[in-house]
Amino acid sequence: MLREDYSVWQCGSHEISLARPRVMGILNVTPDSFSDGGEHADADAAIEYGMEMLDQGADIIDVGGESTRPGFEPVSPEEEAARIVPVVRALVEEGAVVSVDTRHPEVAELCVRLGASIVNDVTGFTDQRMIDLAAASDVGCVIMHAGGLGSSGMRREVMLDSSAAARARAQRAAGAVAAGATAVSASAGTTAAGQAEGPAAEGDAAEGNAAEGEAADGKAADAAPERDALADVMRRSARGVTNPTVRLSSGAGARRTTLPDEAPIMRQVMGFLGDRARLLMRAGVDQRRICVDPGAGFGKLANEDIVIQRATAKMVSMGYPVMCALSRKRVVGAVSGAALADRDAATIGMALAAAEQGARVLRVHDVAGMVRALDGYWAASHRYPRRAFVALGSNVGDRLGYLARAVRLIDAIPLTTVVGVSDAYESEPAYGIATPVANCIVEIRSELDPLVLLDDLLGVEDELGRIREPGMEGHGPRTIDCDLAWMEGESHAGRRLCLPHRGLGERDFVLVPMADLQHDPVRFLSHEGVEVAPEDQRVGRVISDLGEVRWQ
Repeated sequence: MLREDYSVWQCGSHEISLARPRVMGILNVTPDSFSDGGEHADADAAIEYGMEMLDQGADIIDVGGESTRPGFEPVSPEEEAARIVPVVRALVEEGAVVSVDTRHPEVAELCVRLGASIVNDVTGFTDQRMIDLAAASDVGCVIMHAGGLGSSGMRREVMLDSSAAARARAQRAAGAVAAGATAVSASAGTTAAGQAEGPAAEGDAAEGNAAEGEAADGKAADAAPERDALADVMRRSARGVTNPTVRLSSGAGARRTTLPDEAPIMRQVMGFLGDRARLLMRAGVDQRRICVDPGAGFGKLANEDIVIQRATAKMVSMGYPVMCALSRKRVVGAVSGAALADRDAATIGMALAAAEQGARVLRVHDVAGMVRALDGYWAASHRYPRRAFVALGSNVGDRLGYLARAVRLIDAIPLTTVVGVSDAYESEPAYGIATPVANCIVEIRSELDPLVLLDDLLGVEDELGRIREPGMEGHGPRTIDCDLAWMEGESHAGRRLCLPHRGLGERDFVLVPMADLQHDPVRFLSHEGVEVAPEDQRVGRVISDLGEVRWQ
């Protein structure tokens, strides 16, 4: 293997390589999401949008069915399930890595049974039923910090005016803060990490969305009294107040730093995340299944969110994958001046900054923009060569000549080099093709994203004059056919590309030439999760060895 970073996120049957950041696409199946409410409320529209995000390069689809914006009506588990179950089922059937964004254990359990690979719990697994579900399954777990920050996270003042009046003002402010903090503790309780639990631990109310990681009540679904308290927290957050405490005023004679002190904020956030992760592990959840999210916008002011984002490297040092999930949130608008509809560019900038500090899951609405930006940034800043196999086939004209020309064109693709080519083999017609095909396998090293590499391979086909007749796509005669069959550390689902290739394990015309480059391809592919068919059950059986492909 070539990659230097071998870390993975184990999510059910999917082992997600984190050698490079992964993009999680947000799919809200709600009528009132803060950002895209109603756009994908219909199940068919949501499924189609999920497939579109996969084709844009999303590695994970995060499906949520409850919005908690100001004035929201809480969604029952039954209603949430009715919204998202058809979407989860359809995307799982397409082979996608599906995350379910829910605070309801009942909904999470149902989606896990349907094949969801990740539970993204906005309450941070504070419900014992969520812990039990995680322990009884093999899903990936996203622990989110959904709490406001106590008075210790406030900006410090430097008192320059030593007059009696100034001292009196400071004393009154300090007394009010202490009284407010006592009230918070009495009404909501605090964790060992200093995070207010329950409704005082909720989200970015002006734009809140539980399906977006924006808010959650952290209590069992039947805790009715918590609903009013949650709404109260959201109203305070909408006014820019995250705790029912009196913030210190910068009146005459006082100066403030631009941001709060980092240490007390990160003690609370990292303390909570670490405590919840340890609880999960004590319950039997493997550490490789755990990802943490600092919860941008959840009971936090923009200043506090910036402090947390700048400290991403510290969270990475905890040893868990870190999620950056601030797409279109208020902090993005605060630092960019962009209205809600125009925050994608600033979101991408902040996500790339988090990735540079080690964040490895980037949760966004604009998948296409994020993927393109990440591709450019990663290529320019990180060496990332990976091994891949490309299957070539030709059944028109000078078949060996087309194979050789295709190899030369592949070797000319940017950030890509050919390291080996098998012999050419003639195979029986398969998949509706009428005549025998000359095939070979090309081993390459490439630093390109799989979808970018796919576009380049399609460009090779176009340059060599492949004609795709309507209704005969994939079945008609071809000067050259280029299939990206496997790529190191990459799995993908979608209409444009599936990795590993869906037919890889049954194609004799791929497995036989691969043996020229890879000792025991059956064992190799089985280790990569590809089910290989017995020889007598394969399609496109090899007839003869046509000899060397002379491409250099």
